[in-house]
Amino acid sequence: MTRNKQHSLLNRADEACQVLNENLEKENVVRIISHHDADGLSAAGIIANAISEENGQYHITIVPRLQENFIQKLIKEKYKLFFFCDMGSAYLDSISKIKGDVIISDHHQPMKYDTDSNITHVNPHLFGVDGSKEVSASGVTYLTVRGLKKQSLAWMALAGAFGDMQYNSEFISINKLIEDEGVKDGNIEIHQGLKIASKAEEPLYKSLAYTFNPIIPELTGNLEASQAFLERIGVSYGIKFSDLGEEERDILKDALIELNPEIFSNIYSSPKQVSSLRNIEEYSRILDACGKNKKFGLALGLCLGEKNEALDNALDIQRKYTLNLVEGLEWIRKEGSITMENLQYIYTDKKPRKNVLGTIGSIALSMETINPKLPLLSFSRMDNMVKISGRTTQDMVKCGVNLGQALDDASSNFNGTGGGHDIAAGAMIEYKYMDNFLNIMNDIIRHQING
Repeated sequence: MTRNKQHSLLNRADEACQVLNENLEKENVVRIISHHDADGLSAAGIIANAISEENGQYHITIVPRLQENFIQKLIKEKYKLFFFCDMGSAYLDSISKIKGDVIISDHHQPMKYDTDSNITHVNPHLFGVDGSKEVSASGVTYLTVRGLKKQSLAWMALAGAFGDMQYNSEFISINKLIEDEGVKDGNIEIHQGLKIASKAEEPLYKSLAYTFNPIIPELTGNLEASQAFLERIGVSYGIKFSDLGEEERDILKDALIELNPEIFSNIYSSPKQVSSLRNIEEYSRILDACGKNKKFGLALGLCLGEKNEALDNALDIQRKYTLNLVEGLEWIRKEGSITMENLQYIYTDKKPRKNVLGTIGSIALSMETINPKLPLLSFSRMDNMVKISGRTTQDMVKCGVNLGQALDDASSNFNGTGGGHDIAAGAMIEYKYMDNFLNIMNDIIRHQING
């Protein structure tokens, strides 16, 4: 049955590839719309590279969320093909009004709607494949260009999967298929090593504190504790991992494995990239930092092969973004979350914290800094609106929690928008409705858990 599901998804992706190819043969400019996180940027990079390699043209826009007023503007545009990456499945009725061909390459839970014939909807959930674990939007986008012999872009699809936290000791299902194709093509290499962040860029104590996946107990997010740990085991804390001698590397490996055995695991590399971008997981983090800081052009430039000054700027953005994460985790460690019967939440209107609130909430759940047995909602004040990021654990999903459905249902009561995955989702409502929204979400989660 699983193979049949995957086969059906691949067939749909091939249909999308045919639509894309027909438009490229007619020399139509492709209108690309994609999300601003690592997965959406990787997806945009995949389709942009594929079109460029076919000597085609595109016009690309990166957005933090898809909104009705933006779709209305698209309806007035004269392009022959619109390609939505990492978004669109929740707006099928509006998108169907676009004149011309439409490809939606998404992995979020779709709304129930019979699409018109102008939409080729590529979404794993339509075929019983889990878009929160088995394939990301960049993976789906890779499938749509795979028929044009674009296996050289497989590594970028895995960058998006890493960005969407779909790697859990291994890739499975469609992600595994993509991994295998990338290894066969030579654009993905896998070796065992320490999965610590910024090995070639940061002093070792910062690398440990900046390692969020997997979590290093007591060290993740804590610069002082990381420095003290390295002093205690006799390893130089002020130099980069890449400059350590073999003996120090072995001491460090043994000590870190005691804290979390998952820290020594598979490392995925793209061998044709420069050293700072070779680690695919690190590449994903750089894209995410650029996206969260609205440096979309810079992120896309990296996807399209820009280096030198662009790379230096991106690494500087990542450095500042990561420090912001560390400071945010310290804030959660001190303040904790506000607890209701069936959920917990955090709130900020502070500018530096807004960009990282959803991410630090997710990390805090993993670290169990806050209660992992309650779904977490993170509220960021945006003038008269609040942006909501929902996160929970696989254990809570097994208990019946579906945040994508819950946020969609709750936000619709307040003329807002919401959706996503069962384990991670988002919404946007007016700030004045926040308390009522929380009460409704609390009730919805209770009903989900109680069946």
